[in-house]
Amino acid sequence: MAISKVILLRCLSLLCLTFAVNGIIPTTLEGPFKPVTVPVNTSILSKMTSLSLDDTRLKRPKLDLQPEQISVSLSSDASSVWISWVTGEFQTGYDIIPLDPQSVASVVQYGIYGTGRNNEATGNSLVYSQQYYTSGIIHHVLITGLDPDTLYEYQCGDPSIPAMSDVYYFRTMPSQPGDYPDRIAIVGDLGLTYNTSTTINHMLVNHPNLAFLVGDLSFADLYLANGSLSDCCSCSFPPCPYQETFQPRWDYWGRFMQILTAKVPTMVIEGDHEIEKQDDNQTFTSYSSRFAFPSGENGSSSALYYSFDAGGIHFVMLGAYASYDKSSDQYKWLESDLSNVNRSVTPWLVAAWHPPWYSTYKEHYREAECMRVEMEDLLYAYGVDIVFNGHVNAYERSNRVYNYTLDPFGPVYITVGTGGNEKNLTLEHADEPGNCPEPSSTPDGYMGGFCAFNFTSGPAAGNFCWNEQPDYSAYRDPSFGYGILEVKNETHALWTWYRNQDYTHVVGDVIYIVRQPAQQPVQPKGLPYDYKLLLLRQSSDQFY
Repeated sequence: MAISKVILLRCLSLLCLTFAVNGIIPTTLEGPFKPVTVPVNTSILSKMTSLSLDDTRLKRPKLDLQPEQISVSLSSDASSVWISWVTGEFQTGYDIIPLDPQSVASVVQYGIYGTGRNNEATGNSLVYSQQYYTSGIIHHVLITGLDPDTLYEYQCGDPSIPAMSDVYYFRTMPSQPGDYPDRIAIVGDLGLTYNTSTTINHMLVNHPNLAFLVGDLSFADLYLANGSLSDCCSCSFPPCPYQETFQPRWDYWGRFMQILTAKVPTMVIEGDHEIEKQDDNQTFTSYSSRFAFPSGENGSSSALYYSFDAGGIHFVMLGAYASYDKSSDQYKWLESDLSNVNRSVTPWLVAAWHPPWYSTYKEHYREAECMRVEMEDLLYAYGVDIVFNGHVNAYERSNRVYNYTLDPFGPVYITVGTGGNEKNLTLEHADEPGNCPEPSSTPDGYMGGFCAFNFTSGPAAGNFCWNEQPDYSAYRDPSFGYGILEVKNETHALWTWYRNQDYTHVVGDVIYIVRQPAQQPVQPKGLPYDYKLLLLRQSSDQFY
């Protein structure tokens, strides 16, 4: 089995995919697996090149008020979806007169595919300003009363002008227990580069019917207000009370992403490049204005964290850049949300946030340790199955892990910050000689706090880093790419990692993630939380 696994994980041909189909895909039941590191492919490490702003995919529609940057996102109710778009050109400079959101209607005409667009929904619109920029009119419309697992067609815009979009299609999520989305595409750290283009084109070949973008979307904050690339807050006058950011890049990014977002429901969570701090202490203005979130529908008071269901999967999207300590609103909301999950209806519990807790790369090493210390016990106690992260511009999949220890009931952590970004791939590992960062360099740079101390037990006892690839790290690969999650039933989910440098049908990494609900310890209600966790730990000791 070990030889077959190595062949499968390193294969670069259709023949290897055929082997996988014939039944040698590994499962987490056979783990924990010995760590694998894919060597760096130097041929893909060319300088990052942004898409030209003259690229036809970044151009505005010909009609002035025709919708652009169209996207579909899920509501917390399976019978509803959000449709969002922008009308009118953004403005830059001084003495701007913002467009009037009331001057253009927010209308979606829709119907089941093949029956005509005989239904109509209306919504709300807004305009936001930031530095020397004012957005076009951003529209959000909630469509309700939809049938589950059904293909719909729609147009959005203002039919009275007329200025309607082209006709697009989306499929609603299944709603019955035992039903799951066919293919969920997951990636983070996209940006607007030629690597981004390859990632999205490859992703579309897999025909996903749901997409996750786990933070760092447009990277507008890497561009100064004059449009020039930089990675500093203000090169001329440091320190400054705000972060310069080239907001038109959000519009270019939204136009390009429409090839995905207009037909595949797409859910996003914020990354550090969405913070965009302004001089009045406003943050996440672009992020919270441009996307529709189900946060108000599920008890969350913030667009920075929310949850929703897609068939038999409950998704929890967490905010690493909002307060997460045990006294915070986010923590209290998360505890309430998890306690209300009915695993007989949604057997799978999947979480996502931007910076990984379990990453062996030097860049951002143990940067989110304070969040892990506060929240890991809660996710573990409620049996989260899979966690998706970005931030680190490389791919890594863990064995099941809890508190840096192999554990059969811990989640599988998967880092996919590999969409394209505006920098380059992360190559160095913290466990390689000379790469272990100084602990003082790893505090939470946004929320504050320092939690990444030396390990007190295990192979790295007394040290800040391992001296070899940790046993919790099953597979790591510094390549651009994305992943597809296919939940097959209440116990098996197929995870496949695809690399941009390969043909679209070639598998980079593949595994069945298997739940064992019959062996999962039952959490007795009414017992103190710490005692419930202790029971879980005692029950897992027999497996390792």
